Amino acid sequence: MKHARPLPSYLAQRYHGWKATTFEENHAWYRRLANEGQRPRAMIVSCCDSRVHVTSIFGADQGEFFIHRNVANLVPPYEPDGDRHGTSAAVEYAVTALNVAHLIVLGHSGCGGVAGCHAMCAGNAPELEERSSFVGRWMDILRPGYERIKGKSEDEIRALELEGVLVSLENLMTFPFVAKAVEDGSLTLHGLWTDIGEGSLLAYDPASGSYKPV
Repeated sequence: MKHARPLPSYLAQRYHGWKATTFEENHAWYRRLANEGQRPRAMIVSCCDSRVHVTSIFGADQGEFFIHRNVANLVPPYEPDGDRHGTSAAVEYAVTALNVAHLIVLGHSGCGGVAGCHAMCAGNAPELEERSSFVGRWMDILRPGYERIKGKSEDEIRALELEGVLVSLENLMTFPFVAKAVEDGSLTLHGLWTDIGEGSLLAYDPASGSYKPV
């Protein structure tokens, strides 16, 4: 592959620093993870946004979370014959092979994907309507959420960020193996949203139909 290039020096330096400190100090733990395989207790579906640092938020160690990231932390509906299998495959593996006990959808403030979806659905982003737009076609998953919040909030983008988490939770329940695991009590679903600037974390409470501080 002629277009590949050496790693930038600052990343190489960071790697060597990690290898000489964190890795060496915990070499036995890393070897155990490598030899025994992973046994994560939870799967987290989060956004690709570089500001969302899942392991830092929860103080997690290696091997604790099975993390899948995509634009706007979306889960598509169950579509075996569809063309959006990356997230679906991750969900299937986490639930049926790793047997995670918790499946968490984590949304966040200032989500560019959600803002783009809002603009597209409001008719202000024709470029995202193009069939050739990967982002636009991915954000079609969130259109039902837009229809639910349209005209009902002074801050529709924030409302859509929160609604997007619920759309993903609803879509998760269309997967037969997820629904079965939830119904037999071996899996619980959780909807969270974090404010990047404030460091706050909200959890969806189905009893009240609203988000509450964790």
